[in-house]
Amino acid sequence: MSRSAPLDIFFKQSRKECIFLNTLLIYHSEHHGNTEKVAQVIASALNAKLVSSRDIDFDDVSTYDLVGIGSGVYYGHFHQDLFRFIDRLPSQIRRKAFVFSTTGSKSYGERANSSAKLKLKDKGFDVVGEFTCLGFDTALSTEGINRGRPSAEDLNAAETFARSLMGK
Repeated sequence: MSRSAPLDIFFKQSRKECIFLNTLLIYHSEHHGNTEKVAQVIASALNAKLVSSRDIDFDDVSTYDLVGIGSGVYYGHFHQDLFRFIDRLPSQIRRKAFVFSTTGSKSYGERANSSAKLKLKDKGFDVVGEFTCLGFDTALSTEGINRGRPSAEDLNAAETFARSLMGK
């Protein structure tokens, strides 16, 4: 199949599964490495290129069929660097995206994912999924909350989420 084929997915006859041709995962992990752990699991499951938000090149985005954007949650929002990045992206046509987050509070994670999805939709992305899980958080206390998170169970859920994206 040529690189310019209009198909978003490639059907692998031998394994009877659909996979994305190429996936880019952009993440921002600031304090405890929570988001980076989840990003690594998702990237591995999707065989994706994993890039920190500090190292991303705008031109890279348009060469991928699926783009994942992930961040720790800061008072109900993705890190401002990721929002600035999305704001500066040119409009996308026929690109799929998903969002993921780690958070001290599930409700904050859902709120952050919703606002990131809206920004991506405004840029023309078809948002095909979202994932959030608890992460160790010391924003309100030096002792923190959610110690040990994301847990092995959380990381398994992230992998299951990633696999669910195949063929969407």
